[in-house]
Amino acid sequence: MPSALPRPAILTLTLLAVTPLTLLTACTQKADGSGSDGDGKSGAIAVRAADDACELSRTSAPAGAIAFEISNEGSKITEFYVYGPDKKVVSEVEGIGPGTSRTMTVKVTRTGAYTTACKPGMVGDGIRGGFTVTDKKE
Repeated sequence: MPSALPRPAILTLTLLAVTPLTLLTACTQKADGSGSDGDGKSGAIAVRAADDACELSRTSAPAGAIAFEISNEGSKITEFYVYGPDKKVVSEVEGIGPGTSRTMTVKVTRTGAYTTACKPGMVGDGIRGGFTVTDKKE
């Protein structure tokens, strides 16, 4: 019995049905923010920036790509910086408005003592804290 739809139409309808499921599956993340191995240390590091605070959910990570999810809970535009052991800027994200969030991913290859900083009002040295980059996980 012949199909009521030509082959190209059947292929198109099949792709339209499967593509959203594929995209949805590719974009899911565990609710606890952990990565696929479930160790709780492979997801983005949450940063709570406020007018008088810069709090990180963890202060260490293995070398490699490190993601910071910065949420500005303050009343001023803020910036977030990562400084290397040599005190030079490794990465930064600027213009994070009150009530908004930004993600910054930085690839760090050297282990050591780093510094993070939130700069409420985008001025001065900001609110700084220590951050340690450890050897990569095997």
